[in-house]
Amino acid sequence: METITPERLSLNTATTRPQWTLDKAIDGAARHGFGGVSPWRDQLQALGAEKAARQLREAGLGVSGLCRGGWYTAEGALTDAVIDDNRRAVDEAATIGAACLVMVVGGLAPRSRDLASARAMIEEGLGKTLEYARAVGVKIAIEPLHPMYAADRAAVNTMAQALDICDRLGDGIGVAADVYHIWWDPAVKEQIKRAGRDRLMAFHLCDWLVPTTDMLNDRGMMGDGVIDIPDLRQAVEAEGFAGLNEVEIFSADNWWKRDPDEVLEVIITRAASSC
Repeated sequence: METITPERLSLNTATTRPQWTLDKAIDGAARHGFGGVSPWRDQLQALGAEKAARQLREAGLGVSGLCRGGWYTAEGALTDAVIDDNRRAVDEAATIGAACLVMVVGGLAPRSRDLASARAMIEEGLGKTLEYARAVGVKIAIEPLHPMYAADRAAVNTMAQALDICDRLGDGIGVAADVYHIWWDPAVKEQIKRAGRDRLMAFHLCDWLVPTTDMLNDRGMMGDGVIDIPDLRQAVEAEGFAGLNEVEIFSADNWWKRDPDEVLEVIITRAASSC
């Protein structure tokens, strides 16, 4: 495999969320030679989607994804508010030219233990969003999350589950493969192959620390944990994935406390040496 050089990297803005607003993240990514960014919607809305689109074009940056749509189960039903918010997310993704809209689909409905019903609600919601997304030319990427998030964030927890949904819903929907969430799965390589080039829409990098001290905000920099990142990268590239390698690190006690320019410098070094 070729070494990951800066122009093949995308900065997911969660990685520098406490330090940089979106406009500063765009400037920082460009300054360090990254190929793109992946904004979070709250940061995008704070800057304004049209303004962000102009700044991205002027900086020569791509957009590997927009985080995030989904949360279909948050109100316990597919309300108009939930569906409308996902349509707005699609519109925002279209405005900034995102390669895909990443979907964190939602966990159990409030006060429910019915996982099957949650998953049915999620699939129905994805279908409604996909119908709209097709009309405006935006691709939808389901991000399967580690099973520890099944109750509160995502009841789709494996590549196989995500791809089963894709099979049923048809064209325009695929997966965002985040190494943090899929590395443990004994069937992951089989499912990467099943996804193929057309349905591998995003590839996210970070590492799993041992011990992990926080379920959400203790991700590691690549090379600091136990994930065989080069092995997973080789698998997605073997299927034809040629998108940006998106670095997404939630790290309340470490990387979020550092100078963001230092963080990007370390990303560049680790992408070349540990990915």
